[in-house]
Amino acid sequence: MNTDINCIIVDDEEAAIAILSNYVAKLSYLNLKAAFLDPIAALNYAQENDVDLVFLDINMPNISGIGFLELLKGKSKVILTTAYTDYALEGYKYDIVDYLTKPIPFEAFLKACQKAQLRLGTSETNKTQNSKDTLDDFILVKADRKGKFVKILFSEIMYIESMKNYVAIYTKQREQIITLLSMRELEERLPSEHFFRTHKTYIIALNQIKVIDGGEIVLLNEKDRIPLGITYRDSFFAMLENKMLKQ
Repeated sequence: MNTDINCIIVDDEEAAIAILSNYVAKLSYLNLKAAFLDPIAALNYAQENDVDLVFLDINMPNISGIGFLELLKGKSKVILTTAYTDYALEGYKYDIVDYLTKPIPFEAFLKACQKAQLRLGTSETNKTQNSKDTLDDFILVKADRKGKFVKILFSEIMYIESMKNYVAIYTKQREQIITLLSMRELEERLPSEHFFRTHKTYIIALNQIKVIDGGEIVLLNEKDRIPLGITYRDSFFAMLENKMLKQ
C-alpha cells in the first residue's frame, strides 16, 4: 500500500504558506506537490492532478475556501486552515477532515494529518484493517489494582464519563469499569467514526443514540441520558449532517 499523501497548500498569505510548508516537511508521509496564492490556479491543479489532501484557507480573493470546496466536489480530502472560527459548521458539511484555526500549533497540525491518514487509508493501522471496519477492536485498560488489565470491546461501550481523577466506562452489560486514563487519552484511542465527545465529561458510542432531545441524548436503553454541551453541539450536528433527513 502506498503510504504517501500528495498534498497542496492554498493560502493568499506567503507567511502562512511558509509555516505550513515547514510543518509538511516534518512528516515523511506528506508529499507537498505545490503551494498556491491563487485559489483558482490551485483548483485547476487539484482537478487535473492526483491530489489526496488540500490545506485550504477560507478568506481568499476571487473564490472563498467554501466556494473551493463546492467546486472540488470531494475529489480530495481537505483540512481547513483559517484565522476565522465562523465557518466550522459549514466546513464540516463538506466532509472536511479537520478545521485548524491560525496560529496553528504543530501538535494540532499533526493530529489533523493523522486523521487524514485514517480517512485516506494510509496509516499503519489501515495496512491491516480498514479504518471503517466493524467494531470488533478493543482496548486494555488498567483496572482497580496494580497489574490488572481489563479488555473492553469497542462494540460493548455505551458511553464514558469523566469523574475527576478517573474515568468510568459503561458497557451494554451495565458494567462500570474504572480506569485512571484521562478523557483525552481515551478520545484519541477510540475510533472517531464510532465515538464522539458530547460534553467535557462525556463520550458516547454513536450507535447507542436513540433520541436527541434538545440538550440531551437518550441512549438505546432509554435509561441513560447524556448531556450535549453547547461547545460540542455544532460539531456534533455537523458530524451527523449526512444522516439527518430534513423536510
